[in-house]
Amino acid sequence: MPFRLGPWEIAIVLVIILIVFGVGKLPQIGGAVGKSIRQFRQEQRGEDEEVEKAG
Repeated sequence: MPFRLGPWEIAIVLVIILIVFGVGKLPQIGGAVGKSIRQFRQEQRGEDEEVEKAG
């Protein structure tokens, strides 16, 4: 893993994201990231293939 982020680096990145997107957009961004992670995990497990075969 070439990038090792410590707590200060993560805090700086979060502050920059907060400044760029603003407080109002953070819930939307969080929801989109959550959906993306869920979809990625489902595709890794092959759950989409099982649903398509049954349907």
